[in-house]
Amino acid sequence: MQQEAYGEVFLINKPLEWTSFDVVKKVRNALRIKKVGHAGTLDPLATGLLIVCAGKQTKQIETYMGQEKEYTGSFVIGATTESFDLEKPIIPVADASRITLEQVKAAVAQLTGDILQVPPMHSAIKVDGKRVYESARKGLEVKMEARPVQVREFEITRFENNEVDFRISCSKGTYIRSLARDLGEILGVGAYLKALCRTRIGDFQLTEAHNLPELIEEIKARPHENL
Repeated sequence: MQQEAYGEVFLINKPLEWTSFDVVKKVRNALRIKKVGHAGTLDPLATGLLIVCAGKQTKQIETYMGQEKEYTGSFVIGATTESFDLEKPIIPVADASRITLEQVKAAVAQLTGDILQVPPMHSAIKVDGKRVYESARKGLEVKMEARPVQVREFEITRFENNEVDFRISCSKGTYIRSLARDLGEILGVGAYLKALCRTRIGDFQLTEAHNLPELIEEIKARPHENL
């Protein structure tokens, strides 16, 4: 009798400072198969839900990537960075102490709904066949075109000491770092992303995700002749 082809979907809480590919590589090595991929990159300084597909389930990657994402995190206003997160050094822009919650909410309203967004230079998008972050690291400027995205929800959950905590539900291709940049520009004081966690992809929740070390141990304990 012919054995059914192996396929599996893993929900993983990506550790801080790991790349999405680091997680894929770890799962691939544990499974001892080549066909493993992730459904949507998380930056190294972000944590949260990463969907990893193995075997025949890699055919579902595009479907998962197209689903709505939800994030929580924190912006800091009054300063910025070259990458709009903490990958690059903080650059003071302006005194933000007089910015009010009402001003922040008004700015957020401009960034909610169907908007045009310019991706950050430090991103994995390809322009002329090259990843733009590779050009950025060489100090080369690449013209980035604005793209339509949808920010369905942009909720401020706390505003204190120049920090803006948020919850955002958005479409595929939305960059939270770009929302930080644009928020800072609207307020006139600069902003950057301090922390980011992806809490949902479609109907998949972070609460369902495995911590990576425990998952790897569980996979290694399996009989591998069936994969």
